[in-house]
Amino acid sequence: NVSLGLEATADADLVIMTPFGRDADVPESVMEALRAADRRGAWVMSICSGAFALARAGLLNGRRCTTHWHYSQELASRYPDVLVNENVLYVQDGNLITSAGTAAGIDACLHLVRVELGANVAAAIARDMVVPPHRDGGQAQFIDRPMPTCGSAPMEELLRWMVQNLEQEHTVGELASRVHMSARTFARRFRSETGATPAAWLNSQRVLRAQELLESTDLNIDEVARESGFGHPVLLRHHFAKVLDTSPQSYRRAFRGQLVAAG
Repeated sequence: NVSLGLEATADADLVIMTPFGRDADVPESVMEALRAADRRGAWVMSICSGAFALARAGLLNGRRCTTHWHYSQELASRYPDVLVNENVLYVQDGNLITSAGTAAGIDACLHLVRVELGANVAAAIARDMVVPPHRDGGQAQFIDRPMPTCGSAPMEELLRWMVQNLEQEHTVGELASRVHMSARTFARRFRSETGATPAAWLNSQRVLRAQELLESTDLNIDEVARESGFGHPVLLRHHFAKVLDTSPQSYRRAFRGQLVAAG
């Protein structure tokens, strides 16, 4: 039972298109509501096959998106102007966020919370939901072992050590030697357990650390870059914008503004 109609989207901060039949007719009223939300800059999100409705409404033309791996090629062939990223968890392109399957929808929602309210709030919600606090959108939809098992205790210990030592340089060879593997075996094992390459995983963790520092300290951008492991502010800005579609300075201003408003 739905208590409100489409009029509720008129001033909503977020409009989510849930999984929708790929061949089902999308009422023009729904598509216009999606277009209106996009025009006024509201967040618009799709989960799984909901991306087809966004594409049908024209919201995805010339923009990056994703959907469930089973439908990605179909989405690309039906809508050639849409830039489909296959086999990733979620994609943010401006005010649009598209996600893969239902579980990836949780990751996308946590990403939005992280952007709007900060890393600590997102981590607290993730703890309550008993889900990983952060899975980068670029991670593969297929992960052989999404969570470390007792059989991969050395790798689990290594991941903790890497998070505790983000300011250090980490090469594949050095990381492999810590768990007594060849570089080739380590790279394959790391990707199977995390869904990302060591470099991509480290960068996502460094962005998280930078978010926490921007939220909770008055360190300048050079210091945040050093403390988070990027070393140079140019690298910090590059990876921060890639993940969060904003600059560290803008993120700090927005987060501090939210704290003032909440107070």
